[in-house]
Parts: sequence; C-alpha cells; structure tokens
Amino acid sequence: MNKGTVKFFNKSKGYGFIVDESTNQEFFVHVTGLLDNIRDGDTVTFETKRDTRGTTAVNVKRQ
Repeated sequence: MNKGTVKFFNKSKGYGFIVDESTNQEFFVHVTGLLDNIRDGDTVTFETKRDTRGTTAVNVKRQ
C-alpha cells in the first residue's frame, strides 16, 4: 500500500491526482478506483495499476 495526498479531485468529472508521499510521483485517479469519497488535501492509501494509458491509483481509501 502506498500513502499519499489528494492534490486535486473534481467530483463532477470523476477524476483527479494523488501525490505519493515517499516518491512525490503523481498518479491519476478515477472515481471507479475509489473505495471512499475523497477531497482535495485528504490523506489516502492506494495501490497502483498499470494500464494502456499509464499507471493509475486504485483501491483508494481515505485515512
């Protein structure tokens, strides 16, 4: 599990970005990868999944 902070999440469009706290790498997150509702600035845990468009955050859970 990775830990990070929600940099941006647009609830109406259903996507945003999470910054990993250990690497400072940004990961795209889509509403389908959420286990909890998230907002800008939330601390979260997440896993990453590689697909055809890159690496995305999945199983995102608010702390």
